[in-house]
Parts: sequence; C-alpha cells; structure tokens
Amino acid sequence: MEKEIGFVEHYFNHLSVAAIKITNGPLKVGDTIHVKGHTTDFTEKILTMQIKNADVHEANSGDDIGVKMVGKCRDHDKVYLVAE
Repeated sequence: MEKEIGFVEHYFNHLSVAAIKITNGPLKVGDTIHVKGHTTDFTEKILTMQIKNADVHEANSGDDIGVKMVGKCRDHDKVYLVAE
C-alpha cells in the first residue's frame, strides 16, 4: 500500500540529490519511498534527509527536503510512502 506524500521539485544530477516538496507528510529517515514518473519507477530507503543543509530525522507537509538518491529521478516525479 502506498500513499502519495509529495513530488520531486528538482533533481541535481551531479550530486544525485532530489529536492522533494512534502505535500502530505510526515516522512521519516528509514521510511521507504516509491518514486514514479513518466520514465521513472523505483523504490528507495531514506537514509538521510536535509532541510536547508541541516540533517533532520522527519519532514512534514510543506517542507522542502533534500535527499541523496541512488536512483535517478526527474522534476515532477511523484513520491509515494511505501507502507511497511
């Protein structure tokens, strides 16, 4: 079961970092997300996240977070929380 929690605002290819807007939080370190878009479809565990270059353990609705990604995503891809 998955719940849409946000979308990719921008993907920084040279850093492998996604800027994600959380629209329906919370999202915590250790959660698994599913990133899905026109050509994107992968799941990944959140190992770290940052808000304004500061490490945080949880993000809530309205937050803009940076997440280091293994998979490559694109702007406007949807982000889903995977229920464990």
